[in-house]
Amino acid sequence: MSAQAAQALRHADNDVGVHVENISKSYGAGESRTTVLDKVSLTIRKGEFVSVIGPSGCGKSTLLKVVAGLSGADSGRVMINGKTVREAAKDKAIGLVPQAPALLPWRTILDNVSLPITVNPGANRGRNLRDPKELLRSFGLGHAIERYPAQLSGGMQQRAAIARAFVFDPEILLMDEPFSALDEMNRDQQRMGLLDFWQSNRKSVLFVTHSVPEAIILSDRIVLMAAHPGRIAEIIDVDLPRPRNEALYATDAFRDLEGHVRTSLRKVMMEAARV
Repeated sequence: MSAQAAQALRHADNDVGVHVENISKSYGAGESRTTVLDKVSLTIRKGEFVSVIGPSGCGKSTLLKVVAGLSGADSGRVMINGKTVREAAKDKAIGLVPQAPALLPWRTILDNVSLPITVNPGANRGRNLRDPKELLRSFGLGHAIERYPAQLSGGMQQRAAIARAFVFDPEILLMDEPFSALDEMNRDQQRMGLLDFWQSNRKSVLFVTHSVPEAIILSDRIVLMAAHPGRIAEIIDVDLPRPRNEALYATDAFRDLEGHVRTSLRKVMMEAARV
């Protein structure tokens, strides 16, 4: 390899936030064994927002759990900024936002967002920690710092959970349908808040969703997964200008892309129904 080619390869590696290589995952044994993920490969660049969408049972959440290190793969590997998942987790490079906010009801919102610092007292040495109060203000929760989870709406609780994921200023943010429990009006408000915050921070994001408009408005690329077994059927570039706001929904470009994604989604759902 020439020196120029080697330099280009190193530059490409430096641009990679998440690298998923031939990940396979099965559950059960014998005749009941089910392949949830079948040789899934995906690369997310640093600062890129990638959404995963597909029919139920296609392995979206399983893929996210493997990347997060919460579930082991049968084969393949995941690298995060050139490190193993275990190394990245130890470095607090991964932020995770689950479907449910998972806030402790006996702690204030500020104490909930500060919890990662409290339970990892040695992890903050030499790290670029985010001020929990400032994070809450960034997510429009400055007035709720001393309130308890039960005193907040579902959308406000989810914003607090997202703020908590940013405390250690992670390089990768993994989000598993964080707005799925919200009504559509509240959901749209929360996704636009996330969009505004992400556009000013530009973390690498892997975002699982069932919502086509949500995937389009947020993402640089959409990964469409098929089921039985779970695999990548198509990767769709979202070639829409940034920064984005609600006005984008009404454009022809948005509607055309939405039609393309829905057509592809119907195709993989019909294929899954025939299996």
